[in-house]
Amino acid sequence: MEIDVVKFLVVRLSSIGDIVLTSPIVRCLKQQVENAEVHFLVKKQFVDVVKHNPYIDKIIAYDSNIANSLKYELYDYVIDLHNNFRTLRLKNKLKIIDFSFKKLNIEKWLMVNFKINKLPEVHIVDRYFETLKVFDVTNDGKGLDFFIPQETENTVLKKLEEEAQKNYIAIVVGANYFTKQIPPQKISEIIKLSHKKIILLGGQSDSEKAVLIENSLEKEDLQKVKNYCGKLTLLESAAVIKFADLVITPDTGLMHIAAAYKKKIISFWGNTIPQFGMYPYQPEESSIMLETKGLKCRPCSKIGFSKCPYKHFKCMNEINVKASISSYLKE
Repeated sequence: MEIDVVKFLVVRLSSIGDIVLTSPIVRCLKQQVENAEVHFLVKKQFVDVVKHNPYIDKIIAYDSNIANSLKYELYDYVIDLHNNFRTLRLKNKLKIIDFSFKKLNIEKWLMVNFKINKLPEVHIVDRYFETLKVFDVTNDGKGLDFFIPQETENTVLKKLEEEAQKNYIAIVVGANYFTKQIPPQKISEIIKLSHKKIILLGGQSDSEKAVLIENSLEKEDLQKVKNYCGKLTLLESAAVIKFADLVITPDTGLMHIAAAYKKKIISFWGNTIPQFGMYPYQPEESSIMLETKGLKCRPCSKIGFSKCPYKHFKCMNEINVKASISSYLKE
């Protein structure tokens, strides 16, 4: 007997955190729609974010001519969770029934430019589910997913064991934009206050900043630190986060990976604000968000800048590390 497959193309092109935030959609779509076949369209550089997700039947790397090959897949529906000009052009070429995520561009613009708050008090994950309501797909409440192959976990565990890295705090050094990054002096202060070992995480572009942090430390504090910036793949960094006791991070992709593992998270918020709806989703319950409230300049952008447009970076610099999190660092 032939089974009637329902074929979905889920679209989220970038970036790491945004893709991780779509994981409950993929899981629930696959589990709750009978005979669902789920394909996922993503930019080539972010394939690893979804590569090992068992709820995805096929991953497709995006390019400007992808619509031509997608026509032969004979999809029943497109679930567009990106909803920008590129995906609009794709949908126009495919001419398939689509359900597109409603962005909050106007509301964010009002908040950034006039500090008029019309933003709904709803996390983006829960707003994603509104895109699926016609299929009677509901949030199962299990949070985010991020999958690492066992081989990668074993490699990282072996590395941690060989370097005597147990009971450690993972600190995410970088973010795509300067105005999202935790200042080096704040990270140095955290290290000095910590009773545990510290692992610094980040990409190759964060290596110089990590060295600055190391150079700011006295020998006693430096001995606590292991600098992994630029030395691990994304999946290896995710494994380090998975085995950490605490994750300290700015608003970035690794923050959402930490939430997927239900970690205790201390998140630092600079130019962006949790009200945009992309704060850690269902992390460990004692997690906290640190931000400097009451600044007239904040939020200055919904994404970020390469430098503080007001030249003071008060949103990060005025966060009082000692008063806010010293108790977490001494546990």
